[in-house]
Amino acid sequence: MKRSAGILEVDITDDGVKELSCRARGTPRVANRLLKRVRDYAQVKADGVINLDVAGSALEMLEVDSLGLDGLDRAILETIIEKFRGGPVGIETLAAAVSEDRDTVEYVYEPFLVREGLLVKTPRGRMATPLAYSHLNLKPPQMQKGLFAE
Repeated sequence: MKRSAGILEVDITDDGVKELSCRARGTPRVANRLLKRVRDYAQVKADGVINLDVAGSALEMLEVDSLGLDGLDRAILETIIEKFRGGPVGIETLAAAVSEDRDTVEYVYEPFLVREGLLVKTPRGRMATPLAYSHLNLKPPQMQKGLFAE
């Protein structure tokens, strides 16, 4: 991140680097994209220096949350939770529900959501995890009592 900031001739503090790095999904391409967007924000709204506050404000404006989830990540999880009661839901159905290409959902968004523990892939389809409910501040569904439960 510091190297990229140097190439872009952007002043960035250590806490600004940390904030951007935490939200970059562990992907250099994403980190560089976010750095450029935050740089633009810093030049217009701040003194051109990216610090913790500037990075936080810019990323909030870009709708990139503390885990690095963007709008489509959240839409995928919210769709599974709200439209499909947490899953399971097939990839074709999920992609159609979020109006995105199946391959984009499966190969771009899904691996990150699985790696972060927000989504699980089962033989029957994708399911939201308790962590996804918690992160989105949604209430998990009540577990159905078994046939022989008291």
